[in-house]
Amino acid sequence: MLKNNLKKALRFCFIADHSNPGISLSEQVKIAVQCGATIIRYKNDSLAAGCYNEIKKICDFCRCNFIPFIIHNNILLAKAVNADGIHIEGGEDSPETIRSILGDESITGISISHPVELKSTDIQTYDYIEYGPVFSGKKAIGLPGLKSIASESRIPVVVTGGIDETNTKVCFENFAAGISINNSIFNLNTAVEKISMLALICDCKKRQRIESPWDNEFALIEKLLESFNLKPGSVLKVPPGDDACLLSPLTKPVITTDTQKEGVHFRLDWQTPEEVGYKAVVITLSDLAASYAIPISIFINLTLPGSVSDKTINKFYIGIQKAIAEYSCTLGGGNISRGAKFSIDLFAIGEGNSIFPQRSFALEGEGLYSTGPLGLANAGLDSLLRDDLSFKTLIDKFKSPKARFDAAFILAEHNVLCVMDISDGLAGDAEHIAKASEVSIKFSPEKFIINQDLASYCLKYNLSPVELIFKGGEDYELLFTCSQDTFTKINKKIPASFQVGSCTPFSGKYLSNLPSGISSFQHGS
Repeated sequence: MLKNNLKKALRFCFIADHSNPGISLSEQVKIAVQCGATIIRYKNDSLAAGCYNEIKKICDFCRCNFIPFIIHNNILLAKAVNADGIHIEGGEDSPETIRSILGDESITGISISHPVELKSTDIQTYDYIEYGPVFSGKKAIGLPGLKSIASESRIPVVVTGGIDETNTKVCFENFAAGISINNSIFNLNTAVEKISMLALICDCKKRQRIESPWDNEFALIEKLLESFNLKPGSVLKVPPGDDACLLSPLTKPVITTDTQKEGVHFRLDWQTPEEVGYKAVVITLSDLAASYAIPISIFINLTLPGSVSDKTINKFYIGIQKAIAEYSCTLGGGNISRGAKFSIDLFAIGEGNSIFPQRSFALEGEGLYSTGPLGLANAGLDSLLRDDLSFKTLIDKFKSPKARFDAAFILAEHNVLCVMDISDGLAGDAEHIAKASEVSIKFSPEKFIINQDLASYCLKYNLSPVELIFKGGEDYELLFTCSQDTFTKINKKIPASFQVGSCTPFSGKYLSNLPSGISSFQHGS
């Protein structure tokens, strides 16, 4: 989850442990989430191996409902079930050690029960503290103690100990970021009403629907195929449904493949499932555009963890359908299997042109050009990292790129022989061309066309638009080489195209005249 959304998630924490045998932990968590809990913490001081499957089931349930799941005081268990973080109580592991095991995005909280303990703890290295007891027990700090701590803390303070519907509101009035309750509330006959009331006070909405993890790949495949309504046609002679599909004969088949992995190429806390599905297809087809091929069919294999719901998968395929329709392509088939991480493997087939452009066809004396603005997707990604959603154009460029078939056909008309799509940033992809063609490329930053939205974003955050253009990946414009005369003709048909550099005899260095410290874009960085 995004750390910038952590304060919202901490609003209402439900702690699930085995102290209440009357109702299963899974059912407790389900009720708490439906009533409005925003984060779940699992606590079991006498953990046995037999508990693992239930914990994993709870983790998957939370994940498919986009509820952060935290493990109490057991970093190895948190790693094993792929939890969102860990809560420390009297532990010796530092947040740095924890994040080296669980990842930089893992949530790390700590329990503090006394002002002396607070002063001796470097709390700024944690994401939040849980402070208490506030109201119950001999060591209760009371509201004055809460206010003195929460008002000065640079990280969110969650309160615990004697929290109920009579005092929750006043906790927030004294600067608490959230409350924690344990499952002893289920000892009451009115547990559901009590949890719902607490959620209401916390300004947390009751869920009208909760999602369950997917569990039947064959039923899911059948349902998805029905949604595509695939029938025999001019392209698909035999559509998906058998062991293989039958395509119409191709004169010059062009084939490409791509992989998208959650946490590396996409994140469901940034993108909707529809956006993920749409983008996965588009960026795969972009390779066909860079090859002057007409898209024919695409095959998609999904690896799904148990934490993905049927609803998420259905929405993902809606995005796929949108992209397939937009580019007049067909779904040729695919597969669904279970795995630890959400992963998408795509395989696309196109009908080739009489020209097959290659990276190795750049010539000395030719210019290096882009079919459109660069750096926008990188700025969109950066704005998501900053939780700044005001730059919609930039974010849309990152979330919903376009495959430039329109530009590709124009380049083919002008017999442009060296083309590739820009997925790894201008610097990285230009180097691919330079190496393949055995030339040096001298960049011309003074000729770059800076998009106005990119310029505004860089002004706000004191960034260099030129550096974002060099480093930024996932623009999916086409990078090509040609003579100046040819480019003049192309530019009349693609007005947004511009020169980024020139090809010169190999000088011992592939790239020159670019800012220091520039490297190619790394997906997931």
